Amino acid sequence: MSIPLQPLPHSAAQSLLSPHGRLLNLRRPQVMGILNLTPDSFFAGSRVASEKDLLARAEAMLQAGAAVLDLGAYSTRPGAEDISAEEETRRLLPAVEALRREFPQAFVSADTFRAGVAEAAVQAGADLVNDVGGGLLDKEMFATIARLRVPYVLMHLRGTPQTMAKLTHYEDDLVLTLLRYFRDGLAALRTLGVTDVLLDPGFGFAKTAAQSHELLRRLPELQALGLPVLAALSRKRMVYGPLGLGPETALNGTTALHMVALQGGAKLLRAHDVAEAHQTIQLFANTFPMAE
Repeated sequence: MSIPLQPLPHSAAQSLLSPHGRLLNLRRPQVMGILNLTPDSFFAGSRVASEKDLLARAEAMLQAGAAVLDLGAYSTRPGAEDISAEEETRRLLPAVEALRREFPQAFVSADTFRAGVAEAAVQAGADLVNDVGGGLLDKEMFATIARLRVPYVLMHLRGTPQTMAKLTHYEDDLVLTLLRYFRDGLAALRTLGVTDVLLDPGFGFAKTAAQSHELLRRLPELQALGLPVLAALSRKRMVYGPLGLGPETALNGTTALHMVALQGGAKLLRAHDVAEAHQTIQLFANTFPMAE
């Protein structure tokens, strides 16, 4: 049964502690800015062309209110080309090092499903590992996260980025399937001593646009797990598809769905357009005041 959408009451403060001593406070919702180091990400406007471009974009995002900078060096759009771990590392590490050098206080996320890449990124200064594979695409990921004592994003996925578009049929209720998936993943992580975890329902990953909208509508049901939720829906097909648009013209739709995600309890908005996402959070907070 679906739970009606309504603003959730404010809960106790939640925060994530980086192994490098930086703190991400999720008492209020925050924005994660997207920085793609790939030449084939689905939204061309997010692709970083050079280190100079990276630093300029990062500075603009931080000034616009980003609490996290998310670096991705492997495109996970449907049907994207698979690249080697060596190539992913070659793209990612210089970017992590550049951000650490220029913005030492910034909370930096490494978007990777490979344990070896994650470890190299954390050693270079990354504060968070954002794993689209949920630990399923690399069996060493959970143990690596535990050893590094690094905060972790556990995302729901079926198959791989190359096969997920064909895996959208669910025998059981969609949200119940996700709850079971997260329950099992969290049990494995907690056995290893990992407690700093965010949950990402994986909008668009092995889900049709209609399924993603159902998931967004029922986002409050994930609160049963008691962990902060990351909503990554910026400029995705679930936004532009129903409008007959493309990623380049999906900002307004993204903003509309960001507000729905906030009403559903999302604590972190992963966004291409940081200023607009931050403004949405400000208006949400003004409409539904949260106790400090």
